[in-house]
Amino acid sequence: MAQKRDLRVFMRESAKTEEIVTVPGPDSIKDEDGKPIMLEIKVLSNETIQKINDNYKRKSIAVDKKGTPYIANGEVAFRVERDNIKASQHIIAEALVYPDLKDPELMAFFNCNDIAEMPLKVFPRADEYAHVSRAVMVALGLASEAAQEEQENVLNEAKN
Repeated sequence: MAQKRDLRVFMRESAKTEEIVTVPGPDSIKDEDGKPIMLEIKVLSNETIQKINDNYKRKSIAVDKKGTPYIANGEVAFRVERDNIKASQHIIAEALVYPDLKDPELMAFFNCNDIAEMPLKVFPRADEYAHVSRAVMVALGLASEAAQEEQENVLNEAKN
């Protein structure tokens, strides 16, 4: 007979809260004392990340060139399109606590109404955006440091 295991080990308060981590920001953005800023990143739950990704997924009926729906196993087939770039930008905007990309004053300064566009507005240089994107994705566990460094090396070699 199987022994009943204690499930209390999974009843962690930390599983119900989103931790905030601090990481160095891009070298090109300095505070009033001339020091590089520190980014504050909320470690979003998988559920939150999934909801954001789902918002950038569109499902439509798959059709041929004549507009006839494809049928598979007696059912209409669907085509799923994802806007992974926009979803990533939204995740960055949602995860950043400092700077708060959802701040109405900051959004007004950049004349922007969509928080998913804010990371590109606030970090317009490719190196700034890459730094912030990498920091957020690593903090969220969506990318490893090693994979990000390898990708960065490839990009640097392509520039040269």
